[in-house]
Amino acid sequence: MAGRFDPITRTAIRGGRTHVPAGNGQAIGAGAKARVWTPEGPVDLGLTLGPLRRGPADPTFRTTPDGSVWKASQTPQGPVTLRVSHPGTGKIHAQAWGPGADWILEQLPALLGAADDPAAFVPRHRLLHASHRRRPGLRLTRTGMVMESLIPVVLEQKVTTDEAYRAWRRLVRQYGEPAPGPQQVQALDLYVMPTPRTWSRIPSWDWHKAGVDAKRSSTILRAARVAARLEEAAAMELPQATARLEAVPGIGPWTSAETLQRSNGDPDAVTTGDLHLPGIVGYALAGDRDADDAVMLELLAPYAGQRHRAARLILLAGHTPPRRTPRMPRGDIGRL
Repeated sequence: MAGRFDPITRTAIRGGRTHVPAGNGQAIGAGAKARVWTPEGPVDLGLTLGPLRRGPADPTFRTTPDGSVWKASQTPQGPVTLRVSHPGTGKIHAQAWGPGADWILEQLPALLGAADDPAAFVPRHRLLHASHRRRPGLRLTRTGMVMESLIPVVLEQKVTTDEAYRAWRRLVRQYGEPAPGPQQVQALDLYVMPTPRTWSRIPSWDWHKAGVDAKRSSTILRAARVAARLEEAAAMELPQATARLEAVPGIGPWTSAETLQRSNGDPDAVTTGDLHLPGIVGYALAGDRDADDAVMLELLAPYAGQRHRAARLILLAGHTPPRRTPRMPRGDIGRL
């Protein structure tokens, strides 16, 4: 029945659906700092933290059979490994290792959607009503870390997701550092993404080997030089945060929206300029597979203030138009 009502499709995965096995989430010691948090409503760890995963082999993100989600991050206080579990007691248990442990544990409620208000969403289409009802644990995460979201989004510009994920894996493993923690953490092979200073020092040939063209690498280099200013956008309202990001050449509406959806948890940061999203939204809500951005925004107008949530629920529903053209060909400039 789960497969019938919550299909595992490529679109559903794009909507941030990550499978987290059921488990007891037993604690791991060895010097971890810990926090227990009781949310006011249901929280689905896979749906809430899923948008932070960049492909099934993301070196900064893991799920384990005991029902835990592991995330390695570069916080303002330094690298950290975070483990989050929800053993079914109504409480969420978190452990953290590394210099950024205090910061990430303080951020835990926001990371798990405490600032999000799902009750503000009022479904006006049958598909959205059903998708919303079947996912009561969906919360919009707010990481408070702009560069962590921005860099992988820039890597996803104008290429297939497989190409972007491959570049992210290669660069993080080559220039990042192993995630802090005891032996149990090291066994997960987690890596913390490079610091802005390290990103700015990656030579052109390694960008090329990772399959990243000069346009995307130049955008990341420009962002890394003003990383401190960009991180300030995490505390801004959506219009001001968008303007701050888009002041950097190479960052447009698509990139800023995809970034702020994660760093700021903004429920209205709808993605425009996407190759597929307008057609998916148009087909789901009006049977129009050829919808453009203008049509998509018109269809989402009744959800003003909650347009990002509406788009995510549409993606998670998996109601997509039948494919009628070949997939976008994969490229690898690193082979040239």
